[in-house]
Amino acid sequence: MQASMYRPSAGGARAVLASRLLMAVLALMLLPAFAAGPSGSGALLRNPQLASMQIEIWPEFDRPAALVILRGALAADARLPADVTLRIAASTGGPSAMAYAAAAGGNLLNLQYERKDANDFITLRFKVPERFFHVEFYDLLPTGKPERSYTYVWPGDFGVDHLSVVVQEPAAANNFSVQPNLDATASGQDGLRYRSGELGVHKAGKPLPIKVSYTKSDARTSTDILGQKAPEPTPAPAAGSSDQVTKGVLVFILAVSLLIGTGAALLWWRGRAKTSADQASGAGSCVKCGTPRAADDRFCSNCGARLK
Repeated sequence: MQASMYRPSAGGARAVLASRLLMAVLALMLLPAFAAGPSGSGALLRNPQLASMQIEIWPEFDRPAALVILRGALAADARLPADVTLRIAASTGGPSAMAYAAAAGGNLLNLQYERKDANDFITLRFKVPERFFHVEFYDLLPTGKPERSYTYVWPGDFGVDHLSVVVQEPAAANNFSVQPNLDATASGQDGLRYRSGELGVHKAGKPLPIKVSYTKSDARTSTDILGQKAPEPTPAPAAGSSDQVTKGVLVFILAVSLLIGTGAALLWWRGRAKTSADQASGAGSCVKCGTPRAADDRFCSNCGARLK
């Protein structure tokens, strides 16, 4: 049996060809949009340009994990409020803090956000009423062995004019290293050392891995270690301070002696004054003949009268 063949009419063939051309044109138009979106997390909103982004990583600061802090500043000409979309790793479990501020270093205010979990990312969508926003989250950091490492990947959800990185060295850590290399080092008021570096312009869509590695045998966090530091020893007296102490003691003794002497003199004077008054009134002499008397006389030495 010979198989039959379907032959479309000329009009039908033209319709099929036009439909295929339309689908091809639509595919070409949508291809850039799909290419810009993150894999497995849905298409991101078009983020505004950032004037600056500072990425801070604090390993084992107050938890056996890596604290990541993102401090972003929108461009000066950004339209406010601005719609922003940011991805963080699913291993973080979500942000621990979201805030915004009216100025760099200003008071932080709570920032509302929407969250969407998909594959390896958590997508955060929020509306920033001011130029500055602040995001914090904790990420997994294995601490079972002395050799420890952590890698944070900036997903490149923004174009950044000035990108900088700051990494805090954990207390009691040794052999500390960071990639990319951060040349500047400084000690903070908390007693910990910080490494920092300016990475300059960073294009949107370009991921940036930051790897931290070190050795640490102490299982405690930096806050626990710093909080249990031994008290500072009492400073030894400076040269010559013992002489100053001796002089102080002598001055004190002299002052007390002077006070006692003054009191004794005052008592003597008051007693002498009382004796003079008694003599003036005749109480110190014989009432009969007026002859002065001694303190232990019972009779007048002149007239023999009994003395009272």
